[in-house]
Amino acid sequence: MTRFDQAKLLMKARKLQKELQKEIITIEKGDGAVRVEISGEQKIKKIRIDPQVVDLDDISQLEMWLEEAVKEAISRSQQLAAEKMKPMMGALSNLGL
Repeated sequence: MTRFDQAKLLMKARKLQKELQKEIITIEKGDGAVRVEISGEQKIKKIRIDPQVVDLDDISQLEMWLEEAVKEAISRSQQLAAEKMKPMMGALSNLGL
């Protein structure tokens, strides 16, 4: 692979990273009690809790919803990144990565 090809690949990778930064995935649990927003880079942007829906006498339920929402958000974000990177995987293997 030439330096030119490597430079093109690096530019594609940077463009992909910027696209993933802009992608926001939203996961809701507990009928809207908990909402987690995460970027395509797996960075949590916001966690919202609706006090109208949450029973403060059952904090364990809130904790469960939060855990489920975060896990699903990360999983979906990883899937999104993998899908977007699929076209680049052949080129990366040429670099020995």
